[in-house]
Amino acid sequence: MEVAEGARQSLTAKIPYSSLTVDHSLSITHLKPKIVELCKDLFNQWSSLDGSHFSVETVSGGITNLLLKVSVREDDGKHTNMTVRLYGPNTEYVINREREMQAIQHLSAAGFGAKLLAVFGNGMVQSFIDARTLTPPDMKNPKLAAEIAKQLRKFHQVEIPGSKEPQVWNDVLKFFKKASTLQFDDGEKKIKYETILFQEVHNEIIDLKELTDRLNAPVLFAHNDLLSGNLMLNEDKEKLYFIDFEYGSYNYRGFDIGNHFNEYAGYDCDYSLYPSKDEQFHFFRHYLDSDQPNEVSDKDLEALYVETSSYMLASHLYWALWALIQAKMSPIDFDYISYFFLRYNEYKKQKEKVLSLAKSYLSKPELGKRFM
Repeated sequence: MEVAEGARQSLTAKIPYSSLTVDHSLSITHLKPKIVELCKDLFNQWSSLDGSHFSVETVSGGITNLLLKVSVREDDGKHTNMTVRLYGPNTEYVINREREMQAIQHLSAAGFGAKLLAVFGNGMVQSFIDARTLTPPDMKNPKLAAEIAKQLRKFHQVEIPGSKEPQVWNDVLKFFKKASTLQFDDGEKKIKYETILFQEVHNEIIDLKELTDRLNAPVLFAHNDLLSGNLMLNEDKEKLYFIDFEYGSYNYRGFDIGNHFNEYAGYDCDYSLYPSKDEQFHFFRHYLDSDQPNEVSDKDLEALYVETSSYMLASHLYWALWALIQAKMSPIDFDYISYFFLRYNEYKKQKEKVLSLAKSYLSKPELGKRFM
């Protein structure tokens, strides 16, 4: 409630606010009366409607949030659809809700995501987007990949007020501090957790940070969680939507793109689906120049390839440590500790190839003075 209240106060536009909270773990049957009560508290025009005027259905249940579609039938027959997002319990350990609320206003004004309609104790209400959620295989479709790249470039051009300090390494080190001092009561989790070599992980963080710092990657406002579930497509209108900006912050360009490429693997972490170099270059061309993608120089493609590959490794460290915190804090039925190992093991598998690539690139004579 304190998080939502602080976020509410940061909004420059006046929007409805309720201190009510809704239990994320309830079944849809038990959720409906709570959602009805919430909507009637938030929106005065519906305060006299009974429960039969409301319908509630699950849109998606990710591994942190629950997304609901709420339809309201007014007395005059008018129907209103909206989305209610319930924050996962304890997500304030990894998400800055105040920063999210501020970003939503500016991103919405720039044409990204749904409009913010209201805020409540543990979530928000947004306009409903009539579109389907993408799947990981969709992101490999060349036409969709080109459109995602084009939209991501526009997203990166939105100016968000506040600190422009890139957050990835601040977050990774914050996550490490928390993740390395957890205590588990669950025997199986405890056994798995105690096999993690945290000094090794810390050394990897420091070494990778030193390398990526030398790349001088552009800093911009990044989505930071551009997985298939945060991309929606209205096929009739051929319109692509970015949604869910809770991890958004100023960050390095390569982190946002590298993180997106990692998400081709899906929650199952099938990294055989990671985009090939040709697929990445297709994406880069449309990101760097959507009007004339074939005019992008080889030099610019290679530079972005090195930058993205290097920050792809950072993405693995970020979500691996995030998963350990979730393993302790989240009540959602997901094997977060195994997810840590999937991400960290893939980091180790790719590390030498990527470091060799980056060091070779940085050693080029024309880059020597710039990167020394």
